Amino acid sequence: MQKLRHFLKPYRKYVILGPLFKLLEAIFELIVPVVMAKIIDIGIAERNASYIGWHCALIVLLGICGLGFALTCQYFASKCAFSFGTDLRGALFRHIRTLSRTEIDQIGTSALITRITTDVTSAQQGVNMAIRLGTRAPFLIIGAIVMTLLIDCRLSLIFLVIAPILGFVLYTVLTRTIPMYTANQKQLDGISRHTGETLDGVRVIRAFARQEQETAKFREECAALEKSMIAVGRISVILNPLTFLIMNLGIAAVLWFGGLQIEAGRLSQGDLTAFANYMTQILLAGIQLAGLIQILTKAQASALRTAEILETQPSMQNGTETPLPSDEAISFDHVNFAYADAGDPALQDITFTLRKGQTLGIIGGTGSGKSTIAALMQRFYDPTSGTVRLYGKDVRSYDMQALNRSVGFVPQKAVLFTGTVEENLRMADQNVSPERMREALEIAQASEIVRKLQFGLQTHLVQGGRNLSGGQKQRLTIARALCADPEILILDDSTSALDYATDAALRKALRTRCTGMTKVIISQRTVSLQDADLILVMDDGRCIGMGTHSELLASCGVYREICEAQGA
Repeated sequence: MQKLRHFLKPYRKYVILGPLFKLLEAIFELIVPVVMAKIIDIGIAERNASYIGWHCALIVLLGICGLGFALTCQYFASKCAFSFGTDLRGALFRHIRTLSRTEIDQIGTSALITRITTDVTSAQQGVNMAIRLGTRAPFLIIGAIVMTLLIDCRLSLIFLVIAPILGFVLYTVLTRTIPMYTANQKQLDGISRHTGETLDGVRVIRAFARQEQETAKFREECAALEKSMIAVGRISVILNPLTFLIMNLGIAAVLWFGGLQIEAGRLSQGDLTAFANYMTQILLAGIQLAGLIQILTKAQASALRTAEILETQPSMQNGTETPLPSDEAISFDHVNFAYADAGDPALQDITFTLRKGQTLGIIGGTGSGKSTIAALMQRFYDPTSGTVRLYGKDVRSYDMQALNRSVGFVPQKAVLFTGTVEENLRMADQNVSPERMREALEIAQASEIVRKLQFGLQTHLVQGGRNLSGGQKQRLTIARALCADPEILILDDSTSALDYATDAALRKALRTRCTGMTKVIISQRTVSLQDADLILVMDDGRCIGMGTHSELLASCGVYREICEAQGA
């Protein structure tokens, strides 16, 4: 938890006041056995009902005060823990947004989700319990030992035997369970990843009748996690029984030797009762301490995993400049790129220049590098070598947010978010005017879609826009990108679900109504690229053809074969 300690600094008063009130509760609790001893030795021995009554009332008063202090501590602990968790989640979310695609690919989306949910919750619970019990349990144990020393030093020697044994048990369990909890969290990451992939690809799984195989695989992962959790549980579960056994043996020894002390006249019955009560307090505090150690062990493992993400530095440094449109819109200068741990490069020696207002078409087979070119334009990744320029300057010199506002992007998979249609359209620009929104819908051929929806722009979309068809989602995502009126628009195979007539109407609208906008169209259809000013033909990361449609028909055999296969 040391690595996350700075998140507690704004709540130092809660961290101080919480344990302070818990200490007051513990002090009152330590006074009770002394009062009980006086009731036995004086009130009961002398049959003084008034003395007994007043001291019983004192015990009730001590209990009420202790309850008040406990509730106050609980308030401070909850306030601190939940504020800590909120701040940590916010910081983690903000930091994840600064990471490049490279770090996110390496860590994994499911692992990030687990960190920001399960791990933060576990760390939050650790803070809560540390404030509530972190001082109370040790103070009760130490205080009870001091009080027993004041009653009888020789009888207190029993603690000198019990304490090292109890400490050894706690240390052994602690050192063995922390690595196991960390391993469990990693397995949970894998289950989260598999669950997400299965839910996203449920239609594909059904189409290939893979339900039983995926279910079996999921059961195997869950069984492995279950086995691992049982293993750590077997170690953790011995903590409470061993603590009970050790402490109860200590109480039995106290009663045995205390009885001998009473017979010898060196100890009173009230003192022995107080001694036994202090032993019981130590027993209960030891059990609480054992449970606290289990919680803190989990919290420590989760805190380390969370800190690992916060300490991950983005491989791409943010620039400071703002894109200013110029005649040269996009330029690739001998660009090479390879994904991390992917082996062969995804792009090799890509060079081209696109002027402002022109249209670039990119075509090629699956895995040929088309989407990678689009990713480099938006600086999702930095090239391994070479230079990517936007408006005549290295893309690395631009501020990320300013670059994102300048470049509109429509991905291969149409992604819509839970909320109304209007909320989705306003994602890029919250202040977009109704006129601009209407124009964007018209260009994207989505006006009719909105008109037919029950509540128009206020129609609620479920997660991922699953209450719309593929073509409807693609047109709305195109309209969303156009609402921001970007200088550069990238359509990454985002018209694949449109019929030829709608695709042609969309291209015509882009050509006639977005004349100053630079467009990059990635498509498998040659008909979608025929009007482009420049077409790149990609194959295995290389550009094997470059030119206009007519030029490529004459000079590039692969492009000509694609056109013939599509009947274009």
